[in-house]
This record gives sequence, structure tokens and C-alpha cells, in this order.
Amino acid sequence: DMADFGAMNEVYAKHFGDHRPARSTVAVAGLPKGARVEIDVVARKD
Repeated sequence: DMADFGAMNEVYAKHFGDHRPARSTVAVAGLPKGARVEIDVVARKD
């Protein structure tokens, strides 16, 4: 729900501080099992 975008930004900023990774936000009609957030992660291991 894009109405939650502001609250999500607050949580994102709180946990990542000034070094925030890239992200994208996409509104969807519905997620499985009543989920409200979907998170995709790309990681690199050295």
C-alpha cells in the first residue's frame, strides 16, 4: 500500500543511516499470504 511509503522510509532511514543501499519501490495489487512488504536483496561476498 503506497499509503505506507512514508512510514517505510522512516524505518529504512533509521536502520541504514546515511549509508543507504540502492532500492526501488513498486506498488502491486497484492502479495501472497497477506504480506505488506516484499524485499529483494543483492549481496556480494569478497
